[in-house]
Amino acid sequence: MSDLTPPASAVVDLLGMLAYGELVAFDRMAADARLAPDLRRRAVLSEMAGREITNYCRLADRLTELGGDPEQSMRPYVQAVSDYHAQTEPADWLEGLAKAYVGDGIADDFTREVAAVLTGPDRDLILDVLHDSRHADFAADELRAAIAADPKVANRLSMWSRRLVGEGISQALRVAAERPSLAELLAGGGTDFQALLRRLTSAHTARMGAVGLNN
Repeated sequence: MSDLTPPASAVVDLLGMLAYGELVAFDRMAADARLAPDLRRRAVLSEMAGREITNYCRLADRLTELGGDPEQSMRPYVQAVSDYHAQTEPADWLEGLAKAYVGDGIADDFTREVAAVLTGPDRDLILDVLHDSRHADFAADELRAAIAADPKVANRLSMWSRRLVGEGISQALRVAAERPSLAELLAGGGTDFQALLRRLTSAHTARMGAVGLNN
């Protein structure tokens, strides 16, 4: 944790990215719910989608408090996020679960790293928004059950997960190039980028292994 007091513009950039991520997560969970094989799973995902909107509203309110406009703050991330989702459209229920578990997991890990260099209410808000792991836990349980029922599924989902990570890193680098304030936040907090990459890779490997997927 750092005693860094970052520029307000950098915090607005970060909160704008997260707010748009929550808005897209709502859309995606609502769409995934329609792929659910039964009404119980559909209801679970629909309820989780509702929580994403609550998180979006909290972030949008904080952006307003900081003098930012939520729509303007989110707009720089629309194309990169849209391109990521266009390139990683799941073909079925299991691919959608893997996308939520793997793709969202590595994105959340990175966001926690950025939040750690902040201070006060902004760091607390971001960590609180990311704290809810019910969607990841639900996806992990479903993936483990599917692999136990049909071990051949693991191969397909492992390949799919590698594609998700590759595309996610590609779009993250694009965002970093277009919004250097985020990279500057990390640099200003004394972050070792090679060590950061190792931590992200280690967490991703553990996440894959936890559900029976090969990295």
